[in-house]
Amino acid sequence: MSTRERWRRAAGLLLVVLILAVSATPEFRAFVTLPDHLRLPQGYAHELSLGLPFSKAVQTAGGTGLSLAGSGAPLQLAAEQTGRYTIDVKLFGLIPIRRMTVDVVPQIRVVPGGHSIGVRLQSDGVMVVGFAAVRDEDGQVQHPGRDAGIQLGDTILAIDGRTVRGEDHAAHLFQEAARKGRPVTVAIRRNGERIERSVQPVKEKESGRWRVGLYIRDGASGVGTLTFYHPASRKFGALGHVIAENETKKPFEFAEGLITAADVVRIQKGKRASPGEKITKQLESGPRLGIIEKNSRFGIFGRLSGAVRNPLYPEPIPVAMASQVKEGPAEMLTVVDGQKIERFQIEIVRLMRQPTAEGKNMIVQVTDPRLLSETGGIVQGMSGSPIIQDGRLVGAVTHVFVNDPTRGYGVLIEWMLQEAGILKAETGAADPRGTVSLPGGSSVVPGNSNEAVTAICVHT
Repeated sequence: MSTRERWRRAAGLLLVVLILAVSATPEFRAFVTLPDHLRLPQGYAHELSLGLPFSKAVQTAGGTGLSLAGSGAPLQLAAEQTGRYTIDVKLFGLIPIRRMTVDVVPQIRVVPGGHSIGVRLQSDGVMVVGFAAVRDEDGQVQHPGRDAGIQLGDTILAIDGRTVRGEDHAAHLFQEAARKGRPVTVAIRRNGERIERSVQPVKEKESGRWRVGLYIRDGASGVGTLTFYHPASRKFGALGHVIAENETKKPFEFAEGLITAADVVRIQKGKRASPGEKITKQLESGPRLGIIEKNSRFGIFGRLSGAVRNPLYPEPIPVAMASQVKEGPAEMLTVVDGQKIERFQIEIVRLMRQPTAEGKNMIVQVTDPRLLSETGGIVQGMSGSPIIQDGRLVGAVTHVFVNDPTRGYGVLIEWMLQEAGILKAETGAADPRGTVSLPGGSSVVPGNSNEAVTAICVHT
């Protein structure tokens, strides 16, 4: 090997070592984690480290409602007026290396939840949640529905032109049509599109009934926790995660939905590899609280019939944007007995500030000795339990770690407010009514009891 080649290799190795050394510094990590988009409540001051030396932040658009002071260690942002602002980070004050959008929004106040709620969804038509083999009169196994092209997650809207009104009605229509000895025309909805399939029912050998080999379901129900109530708009948010089908894992499509008050009668304690749950009275017996309008990855949302009260926080409290949430002590509100809302100590141990699928923006750990003693940590039914830090609502519990019930995931309240329409995604603005203040690895499973569904399947 020539001397020149050795020097070239040595220089390459030195460059690699230098890059690795720089990338391991806190300053570089601060730079690469700079957000592209930042929301700040009006009147809030925020510290932001630009990370790289010789860098400077320059406001390039938006007016004078956002003031900048200091250099990159740290940069002081003062959100004085609502609006959208653009900040360019420049090396040596000349070379643009990063652009950030800052939305200053009105301060939003909500009543924190913690109330145990029953959740009930009713679909328009019936959803296909499974296939069943049908043994015909000759002893042959057939799958008529599947062979006709019907898929898991399809919603059956009509049978032979007659609108389906529920599980029993669908079974009746299939029987009635099959006795005529001809294929049945089934109208289904798949991914928002209405299509038709022709199914030939098979007469089952044992029962003598006509079958199409489908398991169907027309509703979903479960137990969760209310996260917030926005008095000015009467909007609520709960659960912090989507309600999905057990079998298909797809979001449950519904025509009507409501939440009811739920009494917790006992707790099945959680332990490693066996998540616990809240045991409640029959959901149908609870008073109706409101209607569900949306089922999304960040929870369920709708409007309450009337105001709700939280005795721990009789007045609405401010909400925190993602930039205001920090790792450290916090409290969780939930019910472990009857309808009594209680506060329990937790720790926010890790933050992932960008929105992610299923609302897993933070990892929390239960530290409250009493809650650990009574429940083992996070149990099913706690989904939506509000997380409060420094007097602000910062998020909600969503999932529990199967192998460690003391820990779980949470969603930032910013994304729930955006999903509810209280915080507008397009402009970063808040609902103008939001400024009104009125008195008042491990695997994980959803913290909501029976998140998917608890309804009985009907085999048709």
